[in-house]
Amino acid sequence: MRTVHTTQMSLGQLDIASIKLNLKSRDDIPVILLGLQQIYITPELRDAVFKILIQVVPKRSGKGLTEVQQRQQASSERGRPGMEQWKILVLGVLRLGLNTDHDRIHELANHHGTIRQMLGHSEWYDETQYSLQAIKDNLSLFTPEILEQINQEVIKAGHILVKKSPKGGPTDKNSDPETTAEKSPSEILRGRCDSFVVETNVHFPTDINLLYDAVRKSIEGSAQLADRYSLLGWRQSRHNIKQFKAQYRRIQKLKHSTSQDERQKQKREDELELEYITYLQMGAQWLEKTEQTLQQALACGAMVLETLQLEQYQRDGHLLMDQIHRRVIFGEKIPHSEKIFSIFEPHTEWISKGKAGVPVELGLRVCIMEDQHQFILHHQVMEQQTDDKVAVEMVTESQKRFPQLAVASFDKGFHSPQNQNDLKEHLDQVILPKKGRLSEADKQREGSDEFKKLRNRHSGVESAINGLEHHGLDICPDHGIVGFKRYVAVAVLSRNIKRLGTLVRQQAREKEERKRGCYKKAA
Repeated sequence: MRTVHTTQMSLGQLDIASIKLNLKSRDDIPVILLGLQQIYITPELRDAVFKILIQVVPKRSGKGLTEVQQRQQASSERGRPGMEQWKILVLGVLRLGLNTDHDRIHELANHHGTIRQMLGHSEWYDETQYSLQAIKDNLSLFTPEILEQINQEVIKAGHILVKKSPKGGPTDKNSDPETTAEKSPSEILRGRCDSFVVETNVHFPTDINLLYDAVRKSIEGSAQLADRYSLLGWRQSRHNIKQFKAQYRRIQKLKHSTSQDERQKQKREDELELEYITYLQMGAQWLEKTEQTLQQALACGAMVLETLQLEQYQRDGHLLMDQIHRRVIFGEKIPHSEKIFSIFEPHTEWISKGKAGVPVELGLRVCIMEDQHQFILHHQVMEQQTDDKVAVEMVTESQKRFPQLAVASFDKGFHSPQNQNDLKEHLDQVILPKKGRLSEADKQREGSDEFKKLRNRHSGVESAINGLEHHGLDICPDHGIVGFKRYVAVAVLSRNIKRLGTLVRQQAREKEERKRGCYKKAA
């Protein structure tokens, strides 16, 4: 049984709209809570967000359910009371807005007075405590689709709030000065599109350390199955892992000879090859034994779901053994397309963007479209894609959500002749510099004052990227591609809610200044 938010107030509880937040604080918590409070006190926005939050419900669980029933959502009207969806939203936004982990959110939810008021608890009467596992489980109920819907409502409210600024436009000193004269809600939006890399939480990959990971997890998984179903052969599993790791360390320590003597060099190469062969033989031995354990466990009634991950580790182990054999014994160069960079986060890509001091990044590209009010209109996780492949899609998807988007700027990485033509069909003005030598028509187009002005402003998107990286998107700790996409979506939503809170705070300060009047400088 779940409710989005309980309207019946308890003894000592303070209404969320009445919570007093420090407008002068430079910490991140008050401004994030201001954005959340704005959602709650704006009736149209609150109703729209609460309607979306109803969808945040766990899957059915319990014994005797079929696979179809396990994929169905649980009833919101039956069962034990679950965490309210409003509380899940507050904790999820704080986790990314503060760039912190579940442990700190657990501490804040139980002991931070203002946050507990935002969650709907009284200061002295309500002793409700949250468990760490409950927070983890509930935050994982979000899906990228649900977060995207909430994000759209927040941006629409932010655009309306911008028009209510006493100065008739954005209140942030870094905002586009051209927007200060715009008053209509259906104003033209100017987008800035760029991509950056969100790293996955993996170690630097080599084929030998990835094989060690695959064999280690195979041994550990087999030992767990053996213990669960009373199978023999894995009593010394920890010792077996130590033996395999010792051989891995021996290979790591052996270096290729730098001697000028060909005999010395050949001797060292033979030593290396012998150690590699021993390493591969040990790996093959444990993977074969794991296969036997899998068959025995299935015969004893093990469910397929229990063995799926172990089977994947086996497949990765055999693939890596084949690649090491080809590289070391036959001297073959392994094609980049055949390589894997993590057995735990298989979606990880090897990305080299040519940044100074950063030769390579391990993760996935994320593309964002930011408007002139510093709201992120749309984002996309790019799997096996480059910038030029998503330019048109970013514009069309952004326009589905916000039809007012009429101008967009890009950097040279998004250029292709096809993109130049396609983007002109969707936008009134396209700021997309061309790679290579320019024709006379291109020189005239890129030399115009309007093109130069908007291209110079394009660098403002780097501020949004830096803000996202500073508040969570430097590295993703969540597991799997689904967890990665959810983590990115929460970060974008948190960024927009914080931007909403910044606007509310700035307008409140301006209102106070008008009431107080201007100070006279001392003589």
